Amino acid sequence: MDWVTCAHSAACTGIARQPYENCLFHLPPPQRDEALAALVPGRLLDLRGTILDSALLAQVLEAVGGKPGRTRLEQARFTGEARFSGVHFLGDVSLDGARFERLASFFDACFGGNVSLAGARFARELSFHGARVRGHVSLDRALMARDALFSQTAFGRGLSCERARFDGYATFDGASFGDTATFRGARFGKTLSFRKVTGAAVFDSAHFAADAYLSATGRLCAVSARADAALDVTVHGCALDLRRVEVAGQLMVRMTDSHADLESALLRCPASITGRGASSLTSLRQVTAPSLSLYGLDLTTCRFAGLAHPAGLRLKGCTFAFTPRGVRLSLRWPPLRWFSRRRALADEHGWRGWAHATPEESTTPDGLAALYASLREGLDDDGTAADFAFAAMEMRRQATRRWWLSLYWLACGYGMRMWRAAAWTVLLVAVTAGALLWTSTSHAARRTTTPRPPTTPTLPR
Repeated sequence: MDWVTCAHSAACTGIARQPYENCLFHLPPPQRDEALAALVPGRLLDLRGTILDSALLAQVLEAVGGKPGRTRLEQARFTGEARFSGVHFLGDVSLDGARFERLASFFDACFGGNVSLAGARFARELSFHGARVRGHVSLDRALMARDALFSQTAFGRGLSCERARFDGYATFDGASFGDTATFRGARFGKTLSFRKVTGAAVFDSAHFAADAYLSATGRLCAVSARADAALDVTVHGCALDLRRVEVAGQLMVRMTDSHADLESALLRCPASITGRGASSLTSLRQVTAPSLSLYGLDLTTCRFAGLAHPAGLRLKGCTFAFTPRGVRLSLRWPPLRWFSRRRALADEHGWRGWAHATPEESTTPDGLAALYASLREGLDDDGTAADFAFAAMEMRRQATRRWWLSLYWLACGYGMRMWRAAAWTVLLVAVTAGALLWTSTSHAARRTTTPRPPTTPTLPR
């Protein structure tokens, strides 16, 4: 400890009040009254390591007029209810390592600077409801054994709860974060309600032991998070990062004008992702999801390589990228190729090297063929399903290089481009008719131009 401790006993860590040798809690009544009278509103309030019961805390707050300046309460011990409701802290507040044995309430309090509660322990309820903090709040490694209430709180420069433990219910509904709310490595023992918040949020490697309801604006990141129950996510105008997330319960994601990435996610129960407006999904690579439903999403740039259960994917109202249309020259056989416009996965665009996609080494024609064949079963659009069936045959042709598949493609587009058969028939008829016409015309011309032999006159007998 970097302060002179109380001389009352070796167990007391309270800072000694000058010119006395004891802490405020262990001062005799006359000396305590003198120490309280020396407190000035807006000036430094230093009670590090001091024991504070409800009565003494009320006396301290009254002495400073409810407006303390820089407040230092590191490792303080609050044996009674710690009520800071309506208090206006004019400077930074430090409660690192503090112990709250009863209720800790900062309801409607105002903080003019930063607030640090790193390593604090709350044995009962904690309330920051309606509080306003101009600076940054830190609850890193804090332990909240009961319910924690942060609804309608305004964090001017963000909140940090890295490796914090919320053993009770936790709610942040309606809170606003000027910067980012960080819960990296945090654990939530009961239901977490993080709805209708304003600002970015980071839940990397967090553990949700019960149902969790998340929302954010700007960015919501939950990389490598683990949810033992249901996970409900609602975002608006947000970048949603759910890579390597593991959800044992139901996953429900609702996006509005947002984009999400689920690469390497493990979804054990039925999951659904619904998009409104310009909402897109950028990756389903290496996703394990026996039942996943996608609604109203832009899948133009979404990669599907390594999707474990493509047959369990259901797609409704989703859009895909279209292949380029026209004739192209190639160094491979055949040198002259033409492409009809059809819907295709971004993985095929990358494998073919088309402009807006980058190739991946793991993408092969065989894998794409199996992917197309499995995905078409879960499509609600007949046009897209037909395009995927054509793409599956095309990938098989590219993989096997069988001559009969090339002939099948050239003749009628695997039975799905019958206009080609009609065109070939018309061409064959035209060529046959032309050949017959040319043959008959040539034969008539030869008969006309061939001279007749002279006739021999017959002499009378």
